[in-house]
Amino acid sequence: MAHETPSQQPRLSRQTIRKAILVVSFLLLPVTLFYISPIVILMGAAEGIATGSLLVFAALAVLSLGVSRFWCGWLCPMGAWQEICSPVMKHRVDGRRDRVKYGVTVLWLSLLAYLFIGAGGIRAVDPFYGTVNGVSITSSETLVIVGVIFLALFAAAYLLGRRGFCRVLCPTAALMIAGRKIRNAVGWPALRLAADAGRCIGCERCTNACPMGLDVHGMVRDGKMESTECILCGECVDACPEGAVGYTWRGK
Repeated sequence: MAHETPSQQPRLSRQTIRKAILVVSFLLLPVTLFYISPIVILMGAAEGIATGSLLVFAALAVLSLGVSRFWCGWLCPMGAWQEICSPVMKHRVDGRRDRVKYGVTVLWLSLLAYLFIGAGGIRAVDPFYGTVNGVSITSSETLVIVGVIFLALFAAAYLLGRRGFCRVLCPTAALMIAGRKIRNAVGWPALRLAADAGRCIGCERCTNACPMGLDVHGMVRDGKMESTECILCGECVDACPEGAVGYTWRGK
């Protein structure tokens, strides 16, 4: 059998790479969990400590000014868990519950402010707060708590639809959406989706592929590709047989 030349060898698809990154992110949770936990932020606030997770949340809010919710689609271990479980998710997420996460976020931010005020403000910064030598999960008790959290995430996604926690409940998502809205108001260049409606054949594969339950076909048809719930995963880009949807980096 003749050997394939480099140009003939199959390349890894974008979605294969994205999902591999998500799986790695999920497997690293024993180390990283306390750096991305909103609960750990509250625990630190009660002691007047700005934790590593607070610093990460702040960084994500700033990064969203340029890359929107790219974190959600490519790096978030909670999103990874929902995609790992997606074969048993039987329905798409219902967008009518989108605003629930804003209420959750307001309550969380209010409690965060209350705890910091009660502790006399931010009195220290500890990037490794709650960890042991930088590792988050170091005991069986912590592991059990994490297991319960992920069962709850699974239940939320199972009941609400694929990526249901991301779209309906996640406070991190609300912070990044706020950053994106600021970017949209200013109009500086940012990573986003773009579409050529003239190439669309109406197959709706883009809509069916979207893990966030967005009507991507309708967005292409209307020429409005900007959505606060888009996680820039590129599923719609890769599902389109005509190349009608793609990434771009530009302003308004």
